[in-house]
Amino acid sequence: MTLVTGIIGIAMLATFLGIMLWWVKALPLIIIIVFVFVLMLYDFVQTVRFGDDYGMRGDGR
Repeated sequence: MTLVTGIIGIAMLATFLGIMLWWVKALPLIIIIVFVFVLMLYDFVQTVRFGDDYGMRGDGR
């Protein structure tokens, strides 16, 4: 379930950001959006691979 909803969310965000970048062609905005998108993809891969707790023990350490 996480995989399907994550892929749908990533596709929707990519569409929104792509449209925004198409209309606003500013280098700082492009850099920020690319950086945030890469961070989101990294978090998605980690969540799919290890789950929501990232392998933490039950006590939060």
